[in-house]
Amino acid sequence: MLTINKSSENNKAVLSLAGRLDTVTAPDFDKTVREVIPGITELELDLKKLEYISSAGLRVLLTAQKIMNTQGTMSVCNVNETVMEIFDVTGFSDILTIKN
Repeated sequence: MLTINKSSENNKAVLSLAGRLDTVTAPDFDKTVREVIPGITELELDLKKLEYISSAGLRVLLTAQKIMNTQGTMSVCNVNETVMEIFDVTGFSDILTIKN
């Protein structure tokens, strides 16, 4: 199960994720990302309560990063040790802007 909390102010959107971002929940996350991206210049993903991310979740992050590269910036923050290990192993730690 994945819970997504959205907040936005001016041209910035923050999506806070809690739970598991996997094959089952990635389509919902993708839909949410595509809803908030139009018109923003900054996207922040707060992963403090994200317990797990699968390749399906990584794909959504990569898609969001590619879109945001054309219209602004994307960053992830509050990455826990488990998710950071996945980012390191997959090379996503080199692709994403990670803030803690």
